[in-house]
Amino acid sequence: MLEVRNLVFAYPDQERPWNFDFTVESGQCIAIHGASGSGKSTLMNLLAGFLEPQSGDILWQNESLRQRPPWQRPMTSVFQEHNLFEHLDVETNIGLGIHPGLKLTREDQQAIDKGLHSVGLGGLGKRMPGDLSGGQRQRVALLRAILRQQPVMLLDEPLTGLDADTRDLLRQILLEEKARGTLIVLASHDEEDRRILADSVHSL
Repeated sequence: MLEVRNLVFAYPDQERPWNFDFTVESGQCIAIHGASGSGKSTLMNLLAGFLEPQSGDILWQNESLRQRPPWQRPMTSVFQEHNLFEHLDVETNIGLGIHPGLKLTREDQQAIDKGLHSVGLGGLGKRMPGDLSGGQRQRVALLRAILRQQPVMLLDEPLTGLDADTRDLLRQILLEEKARGTLIVLASHDEEDRRILADSVHSL
């Protein structure tokens, strides 16, 4: 279970701070809904550990994450920017998510190959990110997040700008992740994404 308890944050020039408070169980998806500037991306960065709140707490399985750096939190993320390394091919980008030192086992490599086929990118492992479309890049970013096998997945507008077939494919993959017990925090403007994926909605 992920608990966000009275998490307060404000940027230096912000008049009124944000206050985030909600709970979500493993295997469920909570959709974060709000207008642009309402704090959705800020919340994601707070959960990931990239921003430090003024007060409040984030708990995973009743243990506080406030003092843990991002790389020690049980989370993986796909933000609006795909964050792929442009000088590395697709396989290497995904492999870095599994092991930062790229010490990959045969099973890891097989998982990458199988994953690429599952998201419709079979045979593209040696391509560079610059040779991919926006939808293909987003599929790489999502696959990398999934193969990290963390219990919490943070998704900030992960399906924005994708064609209908790609959205349907990635929604199905995310539903399968939920069925495996992954907890998903989803920020999305899209009502259809929320309807299909979310078990609850937290409005900002």
